Amino acid sequence: MNQNIGSARISIIIPTLDEAGNIKEAIATTQPSKDIEVIIVDAGSQDGTVEIAQSLDIKVISSSPGRAVQMNVGAVAASGDILLFLHADTRLPTGFDNMIRTALQQPGTVAGAFNLRIDASLLSLRWVEWGVNVRSHFCQMPYGDQAIFLTKAVFQQIGGFPELLIMEDFELMRRLKSIAHIVIIPTPVVTSARRWLQKGVFKTTLLNQIVIIAYLLGISPQRICRWYRRMWKV
Repeated sequence: MNQNIGSARISIIIPTLDEAGNIKEAIATTQPSKDIEVIIVDAGSQDGTVEIAQSLDIKVISSSPGRAVQMNVGAVAASGDILLFLHADTRLPTGFDNMIRTALQQPGTVAGAFNLRIDASLLSLRWVEWGVNVRSHFCQMPYGDQAIFLTKAVFQQIGGFPELLIMEDFELMRRLKSIAHIVIIPTPVVTSARRWLQKGVFKTTLLNQIVIIAYLLGISPQRICRWYRRMWKV
């Protein structure tokens, strides 16, 4: 691990596509913090996302659509030794920068993420949070909405995010687990409940588990993605 990681610059990479309703608050939670940069990687937003980010003096670069592609583009543009991948509808906790630097200094740690909290009061969502946090701690398998972080050197070593249509964060975690430990910071990030509320907590959770099982069974990401999008519209 880089001996200077305790003072390393953190590049926060946020992939966006029509996130005007979320991006201002996401950026706000990156401040105040020490020695960070924020990079918005936009895939063609038509709702003012780019203009909002630029009005806040945030660097915006363009990319082809696809979260994995966008995050890889952002990583190339990043000047920091630490990369933090943040979804536009996820909020960072105060002091996240110090937490990340401290976590990456732990011996044998290759990457990390945060516990998850969902911003709605439904009891069923407390069970989702519990399941996510148990999985993350015991299986070392956090997903993208938990704000994944790692050093740029490790990210380059494993070839970045696999440019899949779906499951890119799952596959990245599998690769990282084969190298060393993935730490989970107990302080949570807060993510939007919108996808659970749109289809219902049970149906959303079930769809997500089916996607994981299908991927592990070797069904192609393209086929899974087509099915997932069709089911989401039903």
